[in-house]
Amino acid sequence: MSDWTAFGRVDADGTVYVKTADGERVVGSWQAGAPEEGLAHFARRFADLVTEVDLTEARLNSGAADAGHSLTTIRRIRGSLAEAHVVGDIDALAARLDKLATVAEEKAGEARAARDAARVEALARKTALVEEAEQLAAEATGWKSAGDRLKEILDEWKSIRGVDKKTDGELWKRFATARDGFTRRRGAHFATLDSQRKQAQSVKEELVGEAEKLKESTDWAATANQLKELMAQWKAAPRASKEAEQKLWERFRAAQDEFFTRRSEVFSARDNEQRANLERKQALIAEAEALDIDGDPKGAQARLRDIQAQWHEAGRVPREAAAGLERRMRAIDDKVREVMDSAWRRTTPSDNPLLAQMRAQVAEAEERLTRAQAAGDARRVKEAEQALASKRQFLQFAEQAS
Repeated sequence: MSDWTAFGRVDADGTVYVKTADGERVVGSWQAGAPEEGLAHFARRFADLVTEVDLTEARLNSGAADAGHSLTTIRRIRGSLAEAHVVGDIDALAARLDKLATVAEEKAGEARAARDAARVEALARKTALVEEAEQLAAEATGWKSAGDRLKEILDEWKSIRGVDKKTDGELWKRFATARDGFTRRRGAHFATLDSQRKQAQSVKEELVGEAEKLKESTDWAATANQLKELMAQWKAAPRASKEAEQKLWERFRAAQDEFFTRRSEVFSARDNEQRANLERKQALIAEAEALDIDGDPKGAQARLRDIQAQWHEAGRVPREAAAGLERRMRAIDDKVREVMDSAWRRTTPSDNPLLAQMRAQVAEAEERLTRAQAAGDARRVKEAEQALASKRQFLQFAEQAS
């Protein structure tokens, strides 16, 4: 304070002067007491200016204040010094303020450049968001992910500052248009999809109806092929709504399962029956192959005829085994005929007991056919007819040969 008072004086009539490089100038009048008190009063005013400059400089250097605002304050104080009613080193304070003004101008320039860069970046970001939204609106088909992304774009948009009002309004208009366009296109897609799903539901209801009609069928091969074709049509048809698709599929699958379960049960029973028939025919073959044809041809022939009758009554065997069994039985039959032919050549027709036996077998086969016809068993009738035809043919050959 004493140094600052050294830059002033009070004359005899109480006028207060401040000393500057340009000379003295009047800053006020002091009539209230001693001259020293007057100088101290005006020095305190100068101290207030210095304090304000200190604060401005500190805030400017720390970055706490806007450089532009600091520059305005510095220029205000600097401009007031020429007429300030203070006592102190005005020249030094003016020089200090000039330096601070230079620093503030640099910082204000940097701040303006930063704001300009931020504005450019903000504009670029919002423009990119708008362009992305427009692309989604025009091309996206992943409706949920695209809708979620548009929401994210909106949230990001709200966080971006610094674009001038006019430009921001134009960009917002483009974004809103894109979002509305996407909403309309998505709505149209789902409306079309809903229509397609209703059509698909109608098609699949018809397929289910056809499958349910077939589930009681016993025409195993034809029905299995029909159900496979229905399955192919099911896979080729569009999907109905999730709930309808699941219910229809359960009905469709249930109809298939019912048919194929019954078919499996029937086939299993048939397979069991055929395996039992196979065991029976294998035993008959073994017995036939053990006959003493050379030693007792007549007895072998008679027993073979009994075995053949039991053979035909035994029923069907698995397909893979049938041919082999038939070949073995024919081989035995051929050998018996061979031996008997040799015997016929050695006897007269009237004395040939084999012819008599064959005529008896034909008569027996005719009776068996009659019984089968009376029983109404189509399978037995067919087998009896085949056996009778075979025996008659053998008898005819034997009579001609004799």
